[in-house]
Amino acid sequence: MSTARERILEATEELLATKDALAISTRAICDRAKVGMPEIYRQFGDKQGLLTAVADIGFERFLAAKRQNPLTDDPVADLRTAWDSHVAFALRNPYLYRLMFTPTGDAKPQAIKEAQAILLKAVERCRDAGRLRTTPELAGQSILSANVGVCMMALSFPDLFGDSEISTAVRDAVIGQATGDEREDTRIGTATVLAQALVGTLTGAATPGSVAAALDRLTGAEGAGLLARG
Repeated sequence: MSTARERILEATEELLATKDALAISTRAICDRAKVGMPEIYRQFGDKQGLLTAVADIGFERFLAAKRQNPLTDDPVADLRTAWDSHVAFALRNPYLYRLMFTPTGDAKPQAIKEAQAILLKAVERCRDAGRLRTTPELAGQSILSANVGVCMMALSFPDLFGDSEISTAVRDAVIGQATGDEREDTRIGTATVLAQALVGTLTGAATPGSVAAALDRLTGAEGAGLLARG
């Protein structure tokens, strides 16, 4: 028989399947878990503590999928596969993904460090194969930042950034820059600018105009015009 803690976590996950964490009330969670309101505070301290615990569960699943990514004789191709699996997870779990990668408050999911470590090992394979032209640490940070940026923009503005070609272009630009493995694609230089703009939206460093300009160059004036109107 499940414990009150397990029922609360399960109820929160179920509600996150259809709505953002900020839109979920503690009352709705308690009703679904069939527990009294004080139980959340007894088990997690407060709602933020509960959401952090749910984010940790999300990371457990995310990292389990990462560990199952196949390894081939081409470490750069494996980086692209890892990128694509990251995007697929985000699209399957939009509200959970936002909770995982945009935490609020002081408590941050510690599993992000393991995500970095897994990516660092993948990048080090590129270095060991003589296919890395920057430090593994910088390459890993750049790839993860751009990967999260693409996912967040696809989830927040699906009409503008949801096209899989955008993810592919940014992926090849960022990984190609780190490994010297740029593909013959006229969008690569522009996609690098777009990747920087996407990541900048998470830090406040980018302006709407910079994102619009990059999108204009990558996908045409129509997409940027929509962004400007939005």
